[in-house]
Amino acid sequence: MARITELPSHFNDLEQMSTRELLRNINAEDRHVPDAIAEVIPAIEALVDAITERMPRGGRLFYLGAGTSGRLGIVDASECPPTFGVPHGLVVGLIAGGDNAIRKAVEFAEDDREQGWKDLQEHAVGTDDTVIGIAASGSTPYVVGALEQCNENGILTGCITCNPESPVALVAKHPIVVVVGPEFVTGSTRMKSGTAQKLVLNMISTSVMIKLGRVKGNRMVDMQLSNNKLIDRGTRMVMDGLGVDYETANELLKRHGSVRKAVEAGAGGQ
Repeated sequence: MARITELPSHFNDLEQMSTRELLRNINAEDRHVPDAIAEVIPAIEALVDAITERMPRGGRLFYLGAGTSGRLGIVDASECPPTFGVPHGLVVGLIAGGDNAIRKAVEFAEDDREQGWKDLQEHAVGTDDTVIGIAASGSTPYVVGALEQCNENGILTGCITCNPESPVALVAKHPIVVVVGPEFVTGSTRMKSGTAQKLVLNMISTSVMIKLGRVKGNRMVDMQLSNNKLIDRGTRMVMDGLGVDYETANELLKRHGSVRKAVEAGAGGQ
């Protein structure tokens, strides 16, 4: 069966288009992505609930991918500690070829069917953990092989792919298949497929963190205060939460180290 992500673009003679035509046509294609994701929200929901059930038992979330897919997983994982104040290592992104592959392609790394499982074993992956394979094509050996091993060892598996009935969709216990159609540049899955993967990753990690209590109201009350912009944002959140002036809020924030603790302390009159 032909992979949808490899089918010819709906557009031809791209090199003859004006800049405006290129941009309008790319934008037109991108508009299909959120609609495609809407179709698979029940699948995302089931995976989010399964992850949320495991994390309080000490479970972690692993993203596993190659190339663009691997990089997207690493981006999402790396943003969880500063955004939600969770420990590094609660959400882990792994990429075929190791850290060198984040910036530069490592030839044939994705073709090693055994390496994904080896990479997971370095983190002592266990039965309370969840492993999500990310593969636009759905056939990446590095990902498929790892998910097969996870299944054999009682580890929950999910995937994010853009091809129905692909190997990764068939092996994952919680497949998320976002059918976005052919790419604007034929086969360039860094485009719509990559966008779909990024949006789904946002949905998964954000929903899990909210359900675990890492957001209050609509605020990132556990965010790390790692730069002046975030300290200012946190100060204003404390101001809103307590109805105090900037100076008071800033002093509370610096004394207690997080928006959550500052608001709790201020509300208690400490």
